[in-house]
Amino acid sequence: MVKSFSEIELLPTLKDTLVEKGLSEPTEIQARVIPLLLKGASVVGVSQTGSGKTLAYVLPVLHKLKSLEIAGKAVQVEAQPRAVVMVPTRELGEQVTRVFKPFTHNTRLRVRSALGGTTFEVSRRNIQGTFEVLVATPGRLAKLIEKQLLKLSDVQVLVFDEADQMLDPGFLPDANRIVEGCPPTVQMALFSATISKQVKKLMDDLFLGVEMIRSENSNKTVATLKTENRKVINGKRLPLLDEVLKEKVRGGTLLFTNTREQCDALSVELEKRGIACVVYRGEMDKVKRRTNLKAFREGKVEFLISTDLASRGLDIDHVGRVINYHLPQNLDNYLHRVGRTARAGRKGRVINFVTERDQPLIDEVAVMDPSAARVKST
Repeated sequence: MVKSFSEIELLPTLKDTLVEKGLSEPTEIQARVIPLLLKGASVVGVSQTGSGKTLAYVLPVLHKLKSLEIAGKAVQVEAQPRAVVMVPTRELGEQVTRVFKPFTHNTRLRVRSALGGTTFEVSRRNIQGTFEVLVATPGRLAKLIEKQLLKLSDVQVLVFDEADQMLDPGFLPDANRIVEGCPPTVQMALFSATISKQVKKLMDDLFLGVEMIRSENSNKTVATLKTENRKVINGKRLPLLDEVLKEKVRGGTLLFTNTREQCDALSVELEKRGIACVVYRGEMDKVKRRTNLKAFREGKVEFLISTDLASRGLDIDHVGRVINYHLPQNLDNYLHRVGRTARAGRKGRVINFVTERDQPLIDEVAVMDPSAARVKST
């Protein structure tokens, strides 16, 4: 397995940007997947959240497309991308686009987006002209194809990112239609933190026989994450929260609840205590939700209260602590939540509020993280 980006046969323009960004050593998933994608193999990559899956496909995609341009095969037809990255949500689409951006400065390749949560007219304008890479949500992409505003006949690489989040019942039919619209020779990649039933179905339908890469720590918490369990006495969580919030932490705090109602109620309690916070959940104004996320991402607000909507895929550099005010019902959701901190080698902390009902989940967590077995009473 390669130990340095300098060992990988990437174009000089991409290597120069890696140096500018101070990136010298690939993560495990990057070291294992990038050489395979560069060889033209189709790949399924399963790795814990925060392990660098996005860059694992961004570099090979840009290398392949720029190499075609250098060979005199530049994109010449409008609204016909050469690579498509499918993402489950607008927020993740914008995040993926941000990862692409610095690597396009030297390669001069163009990345456009067509994302649900924006107006259809915005997507229509975005795909006008010639460009190389499209980042899209499945429903919006399917609609553009249906209206014959976009063609996939020149797609060289098709990526499904954060596949375990694509839970919409209409996703699989859309995915099949999108694959059918691509050339039979299209190179495909799928990335996921966990293999849910939905992902398993997608793999069985579209990825049979491809190379599967599972990082050693997939389905585990990272070593830089410190876990603490606090016992909830008589169902009273607020006194426990008051104690926890007195503890200093470096970076922002992400608090998880299980329902929208719990989310709103907790925000009211924090505001009563004079603690500035923002909410990020479903069934709220999308502009407000984006504004709240931006305020938290930029460090203007220290506390973000959310449902599992924020647990999957969002990459916010400065999350120093995750508090599971209400623990989720299954291990997959737990892993996604705690994966919001201790990302890319940084330290992080998770505090679980544990009731008797939560003990089976805590027992599961303790199997992969023995430090999480102890439940502290305060």
